Amino acid sequence: MKNEITFEDFSKVDIRVGTIIEVNDFPEARNPAYQLCIDFGALGIKKSSAQITNLYSKETLLNRQVTAIVNFKPRQIANFMSECLVLGAYNEKGDVVLLKTSKQIKNGEQVS
Repeated sequence: MKNEITFEDFSKVDIRVGTIIEVNDFPEARNPAYQLCIDFGALGIKKSSAQITNLYSKETLLNRQVTAIVNFKPRQIANFMSECLVLGAYNEKGDVVLLKTSKQIKNGEQVS
């Protein structure tokens, strides 16, 4: 377990639901990854690099709702600027399994 944080620490993290509207290969990435464009409704479209190629094809990702942290500072990954962090959990093989809502909801809704 990581260090304990306060509720105030957690409240600084802005987690939102969005829909993947574009998926591209990312051959320049150090580890296999996709470049994602995610629609967060009123927040707009944000880009993310995601190392999820082992479990997900581009076709299965398109139009899929995901959860992501949207208030990280943008991060340069190879020749790509990642603007949000898509959330997932590691399975027993070390692959990332995406987190999502149990029902479809409006893009941009906040996770609390």
